[in-house]
Amino acid sequence: MDMTERKRKERQLIATTVLALVIFAAGLLFLPILTEKILLGAVLVLIAGALFFTNNTGRYVCKRILLAFLTIFIIAAITFFTMNAIPGGPFSKEKAPSAAVQAVLEERFHLNEPVGKQFLLYLEGLMQGNFGISTKTGREISTTIFDSFSISAKLGGMAALLAIVLGVLLGSIAALNRAKAADRVIIFFTTLFVAVPSFIMATLLLLVFCLQLNWFPIFSTENQSYVLPVIALMLSPMSYITRLTKTSMLDVLGQDYIRTARAKGVKQWLVIFKHALRNALIPVITYVGPMTAYILTGSMVVESVFTTGGLGTKFVQGITNRDYPMIMGTTIFLAMLMVTATLLSDLVYKLVDPRIDFD
Repeated sequence: MDMTERKRKERQLIATTVLALVIFAAGLLFLPILTEKILLGAVLVLIAGALFFTNNTGRYVCKRILLAFLTIFIIAAITFFTMNAIPGGPFSKEKAPSAAVQAVLEERFHLNEPVGKQFLLYLEGLMQGNFGISTKTGREISTTIFDSFSISAKLGGMAALLAIVLGVLLGSIAALNRAKAADRVIIFFTTLFVAVPSFIMATLLLLVFCLQLNWFPIFSTENQSYVLPVIALMLSPMSYITRLTKTSMLDVLGQDYIRTARAKGVKQWLVIFKHALRNALIPVITYVGPMTAYILTGSMVVESVFTTGGLGTKFVQGITNRDYPMIMGTTIFLAMLMVTATLLSDLVYKLVDPRIDFD
């Protein structure tokens, strides 16, 4: 970099820093809520990092976090305005309260305000960490989400771990035994598990192993048997990971450096686990991030079939009851998990293959 270019970048950095300080000072004076001021400061720091970090990974992380904020905002806006566009409301039911009571309830939940103002009020509460109050139960949404997420996290964590381990293992076995009996059996069952909808698989497991064979108790607060819900959750993602691993492994095993390693007499297990599998995992990592976020929040249908009371069940109940705060809170929570898991999976690329460079 010549002297002229360096001076230009220094002037740009100074100008951007001064502008950021001016904007942050204005935010400190005029923004009424402390969390809004903190958020503004964080956004300005991220913008500066995205522009001036010399490290490509640092710039990439700053850009992705800024995009995460924007993504969550867009999802919140789409969900909010779509819900309000549907005719009816949370208190428009067959046994609706009297007009006076309904007016009081609408005023409490700001439903008597214009839709635009309702959205701004919701964002203001969200910046304070307030997801609102359920129109059905009167409980704080954040409490309901974290209580139910503890169940979904147990189910989802076990299902995600089993799906990844078994998927990679079965995919590797299928690739190493291409066109043999083991490969055909694995591909047949993985295709079957991908094709059968999760609610059908969950219902079959419930009917056969709970009601017919009586091997497992029906899930309840007293009998929290996680075996069948975990199996129902992990079968489809495990099958997809198996197929991804097989395809990627076959591609890697055909590379020149694998043939060179074998020609040098490197042991077969070392070729597979040190050279082939590590590079074959990159496409799998792409899928694992969003998959883990989806499983951790709980498959709505699977949780409803087994009545686990997890976050997916609460979300379905929120839609049925037209519980706007519950729908919004669950959607935003899912979006936050999704963008976080996707970012982490992208960063894991760098650990798996240091040659990858973030631009």
